[in-house]
Amino acid sequence: MKKDMANAIAVETRQVGKKFGSVTALDGIDIRVGSGEFVALMGASGSGKTTLMNILTCLDTASSGEVWLDGVNAATLDEEGRREFRARHIGLVFQQFHLIPYLNALENVMLAQHYHSVVDQPSARAALELVGMEHRLEHLPSQLSGGEQQRVCIARALVNRPPIIFADEPTGNLDEENENRVLDIFEKLHAQGHTIVMVTHNPVLGHRAERIVYLQHGRIVDAPEAISATARQTNGSRAFAMAASESARP
Repeated sequence: MKKDMANAIAVETRQVGKKFGSVTALDGIDIRVGSGEFVALMGASGSGKTTLMNILTCLDTASSGEVWLDGVNAATLDEEGRREFRARHIGLVFQQFHLIPYLNALENVMLAQHYHSVVDQPSARAALELVGMEHRLEHLPSQLSGGEQQRVCIARALVNRPPIIFADEPTGNLDEENENRVLDIFEKLHAQGHTIVMVTHNPVLGHRAERIVYLQHGRIVDAPEAISATARQTNGSRAFAMAASESARP
């Protein structure tokens, strides 16, 4: 499937910039993601990766440059047009699960269909089966583990069969076992030909992707420079967590 789409571009940015007042968050970003490709956007906090993700998912607009998604120039879309484009072309998976607490797993997935103006329970069930949640259809979010909630979120992102899946730190709230389970799902989707763009600061996660794009201070940089900054941040977070754990012991 991916060979047939080798020359198709799913995501492309051309000299994209983003400013917040006098602060430059993105500076001349050029990225091309082919259809069926699995790409990780990596960088330390403040590198601009979340800002870029918001622009790529039509949750925000660029200050300059062009963003092309599935052959559409996002700059030509108004707010309503961006909302409709997201519903039809983009699947979103966030670090925070954003599940409706009073709806069960099946209903949370069907909610995404509602925004697509089509409600199809068999398709929602099939999406949950794809992520191994067919046995938890009627459970509320509070009755699900963090890993199970994230798998419901992935099913929700897939139910409308979007050509592009964006994931922003999708395993940030998960333990190692559920992290690997979620990444296995992404790899399976990639093998089936889905286009996946994943934001992460974790090098272990990043190297599960087919290709890595490194950001630092709002610009694309070579790997060694970005790895150094990201490693320092990751190691610092781990050291803090270990210290907190030690101090909590009786």
